Amino acid sequence: MTQKLLRVFVAGSIAAAGLLAQSGCSGKNDNEAVVAPTSQWKLDETQLLQPVRFSGTDLDPTKNACTDFAGYVNDKWLAANPIPPDQTAWGASDVLRQRALDVQHQIVEHTATLKNPTHVQKIVADLWTTGMDEARVNAQGLKPLEARLEAIGALKDAPAIADYLRKATAKGENPLFAFGALPDFKDSNVNYGYATQGGLGLPDKTYYFDADKKAIREAYQRHIGKVLELTGVPAEQATAQAARVMAFETRLARVSKSQEELSRDISLYYNPTVPADADKITPNFPWTSFFRTVGLAQPKTFSLAIPAFHKEVNTMLAEVPVADWQSYLRYRLVDEMSPYLSQPFVDENFDFYGKTLTGQKEQKPRWKRVLAAIEDSAGEAMGQLYVDVAFPASSKAQMEQLVDNLRQSLKARIENLTWMGDDTKQKALAKWETFRPKIGYPDKWRDWSGLETQRDSYAGNALAALAFNQRYDLNKIGKPVDKTEWGMTPQTVNAYYDPLQNEVVFPAAILQPPEFDPQVDEPMNYGAIGAVIGHELTHGYDDQGSRFGPTGNFEEWWAPADARRFKALTTKLVKQYNGYDAAPGLKVNGNLTLGENIADLGGLYIAYDAMQRATADKPDPKVDGLTREQRFFIGWATSWRKEISPERLKVLVASDPHSPPKIRASVPPTNMPAFAQAFACKEGDPMVRTGDKLVVIW
Repeated sequence: MTQKLLRVFVAGSIAAAGLLAQSGCSGKNDNEAVVAPTSQWKLDETQLLQPVRFSGTDLDPTKNACTDFAGYVNDKWLAANPIPPDQTAWGASDVLRQRALDVQHQIVEHTATLKNPTHVQKIVADLWTTGMDEARVNAQGLKPLEARLEAIGALKDAPAIADYLRKATAKGENPLFAFGALPDFKDSNVNYGYATQGGLGLPDKTYYFDADKKAIREAYQRHIGKVLELTGVPAEQATAQAARVMAFETRLARVSKSQEELSRDISLYYNPTVPADADKITPNFPWTSFFRTVGLAQPKTFSLAIPAFHKEVNTMLAEVPVADWQSYLRYRLVDEMSPYLSQPFVDENFDFYGKTLTGQKEQKPRWKRVLAAIEDSAGEAMGQLYVDVAFPASSKAQMEQLVDNLRQSLKARIENLTWMGDDTKQKALAKWETFRPKIGYPDKWRDWSGLETQRDSYAGNALAALAFNQRYDLNKIGKPVDKTEWGMTPQTVNAYYDPLQNEVVFPAAILQPPEFDPQVDEPMNYGAIGAVIGHELTHGYDDQGSRFGPTGNFEEWWAPADARRFKALTTKLVKQYNGYDAAPGLKVNGNLTLGENIADLGGLYIAYDAMQRATADKPDPKVDGLTREQRFFIGWATSWRKEISPERLKVLVASDPHSPPKIRASVPPTNMPAFAQAFACKEGDPMVRTGDKLVVIW
């Protein structure tokens, strides 16, 4: 259940990281058409939330672009569009997500009525139907987990616990650490096994120690007790067990790496180890036995990432009483599965993770929660249905042209760098040559053979999909990387860069207004989706992406003097962002967010260059009285139009490698003299930097 941890480092995404485990379900290969022809069934466009499109009336005349650019462009719209009670944030990208959900809602309701569905349609329909059958889910209570809870209750000693963890990994349910396939850092054409840290229920290790998070820790411990009580543990015992579970997780947190550490040193994930040597590190958890249990041939080596974490697990197997292990495993199992269980579990899960941790006022309606579960269990199956009705071929063609234009801008920037020497520059250009864009949806859909979904149990379907996805992932280890695979589904409003494949990926759902709008002028599109493209391309050269060469291998390709100059520039950027408040008293962490900040700055410069070339020698029509340069920067800011609840903002600042949206809208333009020129800003204005305060990297 910790598989998502593994993919975080490969996806320098525009809003969030990609996922390791792609989704899947049952039956035969489904490369055939997957829904009824659109002549028989079409989306009802009147039922879809309309995307955000910029209007000149959106600008706030009480704000000055040279003082508060984000406020000037976005505050008026945000004031008129408050965060809905079932959300913790609301803005342009959230409207896109809602629209994508509306499309999926129509798809699943239609699919559930089909008499002779294709296999992929059956998968989606089974998950949807069982998820929406609230009465059956409530009647089943904990029954779907009975066998697992009995297995936890029967544990007698450390070897039995280790065996339970091995078997849980085989089913994708290990609560303690993540294990799965990713390309080998040293040979990115072959999949490799990675074991890394996990086991924590709070967003980051800092939550277990920081003084300002004491109230969250106390609320979390109460939550643990309530979950255990819902499983049948008497209240007094549940309270005592919760304290021990909290101590258990705190012990893991002490030896875990923070999100900041993982984000800023990608090499932490790669620690090649011979299984026999790994056995010596963790004799109470022998890895030779692990590989046998999960059904893998003994590898010559695998990555035992964060070895201090695994050493501590080994010690805890010897020192922590079996009863405390049982409490921890029982809690983690039920807490992870709460969204698929009866209403008391759903409510308790929401009360902590929704209300307390992120400030969400109301639960999302059941249909949204079920669609989220389908995304987790069978996201690419849903993606096949989604693109068939929601992604025109014309959008893909326009995006391909935009990507090519942005690539050319990046090349010109590399060629003209003054701080990089010729040898390093030639290697940077060699990497540029091998960039591979993926747009809309995969060229080849995943084979779903092997999983059976039914109409009798929502949690049962989720567990079956989890096990199927884990086996699909484990079977990749030691085999060639399938370069047609995607790390995001087509219905995801996001984008990412994968350094191990040197590819940029733009799912269909992000290619809508305000990110990409065929109806608006070029400057707006270049400021929005153009900067997204530039952002992802720049990730190939951020502080971590730049550690991978043209083939995707982890290697040193920088001349030492160039690396030092690059470090000096990025250090200035860290300091720059450290000077901003996400909210009063809540500082941005410039080190945690460095990679994304580099990509934002580089992406905006690249997009601006591309826009200038695309519009050269064309008259400026001054739409809404705004010049093309002004509309370019407004397009950028509009894409970061978002308000976030104070509670969720605290979580994001502590654990998210992206700066808050208002910071992203305003800070990169301050490093561009073209912005000051476009809005006639003067030296000394908050949106203007000059001299040594100006940071330009790519």
